[in-house]
Amino acid sequence: MKILVVDDEELLVKGIRFNLQNEGYEVITAFNGVEAVDAARNQHPDLIVLDVMMPEMDGLTACDQIRSFSNVPIILLTAKADDMDKLMGFDHGADDYLSKPFNILELKARIRALLRRAGATDSKNSSNILTIGTISLDLGARNAYRNGKLADLTAKEFDVIEFLMRNPNRVYSREALLDTIWAYEYRSDIRTVDVHIRRLREKLEEDPANPNYIMTKWGVGYYFRK
Repeated sequence: MKILVVDDEELLVKGIRFNLQNEGYEVITAFNGVEAVDAARNQHPDLIVLDVMMPEMDGLTACDQIRSFSNVPIILLTAKADDMDKLMGFDHGADDYLSKPFNILELKARIRALLRRAGATDSKNSSNILTIGTISLDLGARNAYRNGKLADLTAKEFDVIEFLMRNPNRVYSREALLDTIWAYEYRSDIRTVDVHIRRLREKLEEDPANPNYIMTKWGVGYYFRK
C-alpha cells in the first residue's frame, strides 16, 4: 500500500517515512500543498498524511482540491488542537486529525484503522475470504458467517473480529484495540471494547459463555484462538 506524507518539515517527513517503510508501506513524500495535490492526482496513494500549515498552499486548500477528484483517506496534522480546528478539517474533507507533537505509534494505528475502513488490504492479506474454524469473513462484502449462516454484525463489530482473526493467538489489550480500531473515538470509554466482544460472542460463538474462538486473557486483553 502506498502512503503520501506531506509536511514542510523535512526531518519530520523523514522520520514518518522511516517508520512507515518499516511497517511495509510504500511511502512517497511532498513538502507543500501544491506538490501534495500533484502527487495525489498522479501517484494514486492509498492514504495521505497531510500537514495543515505549509507554504504555497495550505493543507486545508490542498484537501479541498484532492477531494475534487479523489476519496482517498486523509489524516491532517496540525499544531492546533481545539475542537473548532478539528471540525474545520472535517468540513474540508479530512477523515482524521492528529495534533502535533504526536506519538508515531498513534499515527500508525490511525493509518491502519483508516485503511481498514476504506477496504484496503496488503499483499499478504489479499484473499477475500478469511476462515478459522466455524467462523468465516467475506472481506469484500464485509459479511461474517457462523457455520455458513450469516451473522448480523455492525460495522465496528466486523472491524474487531477482522482484526483479531488477521492476528490469531495474539493478545491485545483494550487500549490497543481502542487505538487500532476506534482511533480517537470513545478513547475515554474503555468499556466499549468489552461490549463489542460480548456481542461478537453472542453472534459468532456456539456457546457465548464458553467461547471457542474469541478468548479473554485475564488481566491482559482479548485474542482470537486458532
